[in-house]
Amino acid sequence: MAKLWAGRAEKETAQIADDFNSSLHFDCRMYRQDITGSMAHAAMLAKCGILSPAERDQLTEGLMGVLEDLESGKLSLDPAAEDIHMFVEQVLTERLGDVGKKLHTARSRNDQVALDLRLWLREESGKVQTLVLELLAAVTDKAEQYKTAILPGYTHLQRAQPITFAHAMMAYANMFRRDITRLEDCRARLDESPLGSGALATSTHPVDRFRTAELLGFSKPMDNSLDGVSDRDFAIEFLSACSILMMHLSRFSE
Repeated sequence: MAKLWAGRAEKETAQIADDFNSSLHFDCRMYRQDITGSMAHAAMLAKCGILSPAERDQLTEGLMGVLEDLESGKLSLDPAAEDIHMFVEQVLTERLGDVGKKLHTARSRNDQVALDLRLWLREESGKVQTLVLELLAAVTDKAEQYKTAILPGYTHLQRAQPITFAHAMMAYANMFRRDITRLEDCRARLDESPLGSGALATSTHPVDRFRTAELLGFSKPMDNSLDGVSDRDFAIEFLSACSILMMHLSRFSE
């Protein structure tokens, strides 16, 4: 697979350099998000008159074909690709010809990467939140079932005061409830679309960032393009919420 930046180098790059630059083994899990974002981008370009309706339909059909082939196993990831974005775009271009190249109009891999990560984290945080809600329901059900059962409460690893089993369970229920609100807060802050930010300073094409945000289910586009492509605080916040959740799960298991 040809490198997007191959024109800058006269010789083949060393394998160790290719391995260092490649993120495909990490971001391959975001292939659905990448293709979803690309279809929304193509729809927006057609709405703005940058692509014709026929080109939009070709790109959408082509992207759907790539998605179906990846999920069926008919299409395998090429380890020579730097990332999932490059892989999808090059496969699409091989299949559609020059119209495939038009998909990258008014878009950079910078805003594409930021978009895919937000879409993926939005989905994953929702899954985690659902699981914690199920655990919370189970814990509260057990508290209700055994609310009169007595057991010793401990402090400094020594028996201290008598409590009920329900009281012990509801301590964890409150921890898990806070974990859920942390995930909700994180999800609310990542609910902004960076698509349209370009490399860092948007594009000279008359794009409609509100349209792509709407198509992808975001509440709004990001206010600042440089912030849109450069910050990953939402990912760090998600990891923080998960770390606190794991601490509570560890205490519960112990």
